[in-house]
Amino acid sequence: MQNKEISAAGAAPNGRFPVALFCLTAGAFAIGMTEFVIMGLLPNVASDLKVTIPQAGQLITGYALGVAVGAPLLTIATNRVAQKQLLCLLMAIFIIGNLVAAIAPNYNVLMISRLVTALAHGTFLGTGSLIAARLVRPDKRAGAVSLVLAGLTIANIIGVPFGTLIGQQLGWRSSFGAITVMGVISLIGIIWLIPKIHQTEQPSLGKEVRSLFHPQVLLILATGAFGCCSLFTVFTYITPMLTDVTGFQESNVTWILVMYGIGVTLGNLIGGRLADWKLMPSVITIFGLLSVLLFILSGVLHWPVLTLIVIFLWGMAAFGIMPGIQLRIMNLAHEAPRLAATSSHSALNLGNAAGAFIGGVVITHAGLVYVPLVGGVLAAIGTGGAVLSYYMVEKRKKQIT
Repeated sequence: MQNKEISAAGAAPNGRFPVALFCLTAGAFAIGMTEFVIMGLLPNVASDLKVTIPQAGQLITGYALGVAVGAPLLTIATNRVAQKQLLCLLMAIFIIGNLVAAIAPNYNVLMISRLVTALAHGTFLGTGSLIAARLVRPDKRAGAVSLVLAGLTIANIIGVPFGTLIGQQLGWRSSFGAITVMGVISLIGIIWLIPKIHQTEQPSLGKEVRSLFHPQVLLILATGAFGCCSLFTVFTYITPMLTDVTGFQESNVTWILVMYGIGVTLGNLIGGRLADWKLMPSVITIFGLLSVLLFILSGVLHWPVLTLIVIFLWGMAAFGIMPGIQLRIMNLAHEAPRLAATSSHSALNLGNAAGAFIGGVVITHAGLVYVPLVGGVLAAIGTGGAVLSYYMVEKRKKQIT
């Protein structure tokens, strides 16, 4: 089974992470930057292409939907492509999509380029996570996955502000040009440093699909989706909450988000370590903390210092569950993990979209203060899903023994 192959191929001595992992981190960094940088450039894009701000905002929605739909479809279409070759193909798609975005003559071409780029997103991260797990010892798998996903979080701290600055100073097209260059650098690293991983058997498409629709896999996918739904219910509207409720100046929000991003990165790396130690107990515990922190945030929004402390801890908890969720999916779908691993990013992006919608409904009918409260409820549902997943597997183990 493929699960046996996810082991020591190319593993560094003494449990250290091999340099090849950082090529995957660089690719994830570029992907995170292209997904989020346009948020800070919407007015520039709208003005240049002569569309409204809401129309420009559809470039974000279109990308998220492209990830949600494209990841499983592209994974199915490339089912028999070797993993290293697939990574190279995906990064080539990413480079082409961003290059077209940089020279797009109109809104429609830019939208198409965003959709093309989105195709590479989920499949790259899913395949990259599988390869990362195969490059290290079994007890370092979650840590390796968290290192790859750290590229996304670091993109939010460094890449997005830097890309926004470039776009504001040199034009929004230059931001996509810079991302294209990063994609090329990542592709070169993948070609030279990622080892060729031999598979003992060709993956079966039927087995992949059956693995994806296993009740345990669907349950953990839904659990992860609730986690992301909880995150984006609050994060989408964090700026008006900080300015209109807490009383921060708009100029301070950028630095607060950088602080939040640092918490996100630390949480992602710590979550990977904890998942390698105790997988589901750590996921359940962090999920529970996430719910509690959001309930607390709803109550302390009028106190600036407490709000900052809770936001930092919330960022740690929100991304602390991600490596464990990804590893859990890979373990449950061990016979054919590629489709399940990439589909997790589809589920997470659907959670992102649903969270933004739910948060908007809460603001309309209740107010900003209640947004974190609803986010806490969603995280509590995710906690219940994680507990149920753990209980079902443990019960099955007892039945077998």
